[in-house]
Amino acid sequence: MTIDPTRPGPAEEDRAGSALGRVLGRLRRAGPPERMRILTIGGRAIRVAVREGAPGRPPLLLCNGIGVSLELFQPFVDALDPQRPVIRFDMPGIGGSPAPVVPYHLVTLPSLLAGLLDQLGYEQADVLGISWGGGLAQQFALSRPDRVRHLVLVATAPGALMIPGRPWVLLRMLTPRRHRDPGYAARVAGELYGGSAREDPIVARDLLHATTRLGPARGYYYQLIATLGWTSLPRLPKLRPPTLILAGDDDPIIPVVNGRIMKWLIPRSRLHIYHGGHLELAADPERLAATVEAFLDADLTAQGSQP
Repeated sequence: MTIDPTRPGPAEEDRAGSALGRVLGRLRRAGPPERMRILTIGGRAIRVAVREGAPGRPPLLLCNGIGVSLELFQPFVDALDPQRPVIRFDMPGIGGSPAPVVPYHLVTLPSLLAGLLDQLGYEQADVLGISWGGGLAQQFALSRPDRVRHLVLVATAPGALMIPGRPWVLLRMLTPRRHRDPGYAARVAGELYGGSAREDPIVARDLLHATTRLGPARGYYYQLIATLGWTSLPRLPKLRPPTLILAGDDDPIIPVVNGRIMKWLIPRSRLHIYHGGHLELAADPERLAATVEAFLDADLTAQGSQP
């Protein structure tokens, strides 16, 4: 287990303004070219963004949180090694993906991710899931371990059998209002997301609005329904891929104790506790991207040194 000792420095004058500038600066940063397209997989149409990266390198498949589109990952993608291939996608009914006719469940989604890799020509991928997407990443690794090379779980938990946040925090998660009302998002950002959002709620607002694409409201509710009754807890000891767990020490949605439980149950797992909250992967991407890169590259080096 590692603990990130980083703490914020002295308060800057106009801190919110400088933080907003950092977010918008990342959005304007020119990174490696990406190709955006709509793919149909198993009858579901999903919007996909692919950064090719260096030939022969395994891609990093990113699974996003509830209600947010693939654009939320942009600051994190920009902070990664430009030679690393990256795949992002919108869940059905989120961002640029059309809403499905009927709801779905997490246990049915591994075939969607496997079909996505098939269409893009990849046998395996490193998989990173944040929050709701961490549940999807766990389910994919448990159902299709042959397709997951390494697993990174960020600000996530093992589903229904988890240590929950405070009830008033969870109640705010039951509706997509924060995704549809920028003023409301700024008001609740600190108490909902913790970390940097406590000091700079405008950053959280703009991450959810200026950097993401709004989908139909029912897409959010479909994601909520998808987790009903789902838990990975009894199956975590069966996870085969090497796993990195990133947990924030100030995350009101996913208390850090969940990361400790997952570390205890998942074989060959590492726990990195970072200073911050639920949105730090996008709000402070350079710091967490460095941790993810070190984990993936260390395993690549170790594999390359084997006889």
